[in-house]
Amino acid sequence: MSDIDALQSRISAALDRIGTGLDALSNASNADDGRDLAAELEDEKTANAQLKERLRVLNQKHFDEIERIRAEAVDSTEADDLRREVSAQADALAQLDGELQRLRQANEQLRQSNMALREANEAGVGEPHLINKAMLAELEGLRATRAADAAEAAAILARLDPLVNGVAQPDASDTQERTT
Repeated sequence: MSDIDALQSRISAALDRIGTGLDALSNASNADDGRDLAAELEDEKTANAQLKERLRVLNQKHFDEIERIRAEAVDSTEADDLRREVSAQADALAQLDGELQRLRQANEQLRQSNMALREANEAGVGEPHLINKAMLAELEGLRATRAADAAEAAAILARLDPLVNGVAQPDASDTQERTT
């Protein structure tokens, strides 16, 4: 029996050593896991910070792109306004040109009527239809002069309108400059 007791005590001592070794191994493993988890946590924090920075850069690019598109839209609107102004001025000048042509024709008719009336007076023949024709030509000349003056005033107003509206409605950049 003493051999059995000796073997049992040796087996118990061996089991105790194995248990102690397993505990030590388990503690070392847990410590390694803690270090590994801390390292992984730091890696995730770094990756998260990098992603946040990339997101911030992308948002800034997006914001800049939106601002550029808005500026282009404003430029486009200003260009459209300028086109409308130029078109209005061109229309007014075309109308003025037409009225000036009408005035020239009326003046030419008046000259011809006056010349025919002078010739009739020199010949001693007073012809009433020549007098009527001269009066009609003079009336047409006065109407054409009035229409040419109105067309000239319209052309001037077409040119002044954008200037007056520009003074009455300052753009946003003027307002910002005054406030800073």
